[in-house]
Amino acid sequence: MRGDATDLAAAIRHGKLSAAEAMQTSLEAAARRKPLGAIAHLDAPMGLASADDRDLERRSAPDRFAARPFAGVPALVKDLGGPFAGLPVTAGSRLFERKGGEADSDLAARFREAGFCLFGLTTSPEFGLSLASEPAIGPVCRNPLDPTRTAGGSSGGAAAAVAAGIVAIAHATDAGGSIRVPAACCGLVGMKPTRGAIPGGPSFGNHLAGIASELAVCRSVRDTALIFDRLSGKSRGPFPDPSPADSDNGRLRIGLLADTGSAYPTEGDRLAAVEAAAHTLEGNGHEIVPLSWADFEWAVAASGRAFADIVSVNLAALIEAAALDGSRAEPLTQAFAARGRALPATSLWNTLNEAVLVSHKLWALFDRVDCILMPMLSSAPLVIGSFPSDHADTDLHLERMTAFAPLACLANISGFPALTLPFGQDEHAMPLPVQIMAPMGHEPRLLSLAARLEADERWQHRFPVAGLPS
Repeated sequence: MRGDATDLAAAIRHGKLSAAEAMQTSLEAAARRKPLGAIAHLDAPMGLASADDRDLERRSAPDRFAARPFAGVPALVKDLGGPFAGLPVTAGSRLFERKGGEADSDLAARFREAGFCLFGLTTSPEFGLSLASEPAIGPVCRNPLDPTRTAGGSSGGAAAAVAAGIVAIAHATDAGGSIRVPAACCGLVGMKPTRGAIPGGPSFGNHLAGIASELAVCRSVRDTALIFDRLSGKSRGPFPDPSPADSDNGRLRIGLLADTGSAYPTEGDRLAAVEAAAHTLEGNGHEIVPLSWADFEWAVAASGRAFADIVSVNLAALIEAAALDGSRAEPLTQAFAARGRALPATSLWNTLNEAVLVSHKLWALFDRVDCILMPMLSSAPLVIGSFPSDHADTDLHLERMTAFAPLACLANISGFPALTLPFGQDEHAMPLPVQIMAPMGHEPRLLSLAARLEADERWQHRFPVAGLPS
């Protein structure tokens, strides 16, 4: 038993516990772990009603119940993205009130069809603008592995809830590393899918010129593979569905990047973990192709510029379109919006053109290699307060984020899929994450290589999943 959502779904399916019992234990765990600040909004009646529906379905329509891979599994939704009916998202901001709740997005409907029982929203920084999840409206989200450190952002609440065992899996979004960075901070598996793989309809909102994607943070590679299989495809725009690629069974050329340059150096233990992962894959018959920081330096810088311009313009447009009182936002959010309003159209156009060239440059790299193994974070998760939002220096904030996760934006700007998972732990028992990137549409390749690394069992979850029988 791996202690993941697949295990919990199997326990419910085989009658070892009911969906209602699983939900009750998750609610109890949420109350017990409240000081972590992982959950921004909890709706116990919604969760219990959904669990009762699944239990009724198990008795009255067992075939339909069995067709849902995560039937009865409690899950949480990020306070950014979606929307999910009945869960009033505020994007971590006082500019919105928790009232009402829009109709399900296409993605939300697929979450429900997969059998998840939803019962709350996880903490996100205001408008997802940080790699820490510490919104001024609260709560401050802490890392369950070390509460003095960040759980990452912007899906930090999701990662903290999963790592703490409140739930076995949680919805997450990624526009600049926001699935992968929290997963890396908390010892989880996080994948940013290929652009266009996950539905964003019917409104196609919050997709930030295509750089954002939604999926989940998970406790295992198999959970990641299963939820990707159930949520992806037939997106109906605005981007074409990626052509599904078969998993590779032969020898792969694995590009190894074990350097992040002098401007954004990565600590030695994290680089050693990447090299150890390469050695493991080499032992499985794959070819290791050394790559240099020079292969990535321009693309990383261009990705950072594109991220900054896109999020700034998007935020300015959102505040204007929704007639929000931007003066009530955090100082850093106000500064990003002002940056967006001041950005000339020609500058934005040049940035977007550079983003296309980033993708082209990566395609050229993938002529030489089949995937790329690289660092995810430059250091252990930083202490709480390392990404303050009480100032207006957007350049300083962006520089801090790049220093912490130098390669995070690359997958978002290029549109390529990327996956992170832990491959060992440091002297303080914090995870040592690695990241793998692949060509568009090759999630099966990522998942296959990640499963091989996971099989080394260099990382064990600290906390069991609530409700999972021992």
